[in-house]
Amino acid sequence: MENITQLRDRRPENEKITINLGFVDLGRIDLLVQEGFYSNRSDLIRTAIRNQLESHGEVVSKSLERHTMELGLRDYTVADLEALRDADEMLHVKVVGLARIDADVTPELALQTIGSITVLGALQATAEIKKALGDRIK
Repeated sequence: MENITQLRDRRPENEKITINLGFVDLGRIDLLVQEGFYSNRSDLIRTAIRNQLESHGEVVSKSLERHTMELGLRDYTVADLEALRDADEMLHVKVVGLARIDADVTPELALQTIGSITVLGALQATAEIKKALGDRIK
């Protein structure tokens, strides 16, 4: 029993969403799944969303440039935030995708270094960090 190692909790790599569909659309989706075009409803919906995003790719790129937002996954570590604190700088997080604040970042360090958080997608942080930065999260 003394050699037991606890594995770190694995965070999800995606976000679950809920949508409402009419019965006719749902039936059409089920028909395409039944005919083998898609493996399940989620597969069709993910594919449709990706196709829609791809068709608007240029608009998204221009908007990212205009808003100076980062696209994709952005991690913020204790070392990152300590370097900002030591340089007396404030961070304004702007991410389209997933922003993660490491679990070992303290609420005090986050308050000292993060001026605002805008995430279009998902923010992963401890409940304590989210509570401390609540008025700075848009």
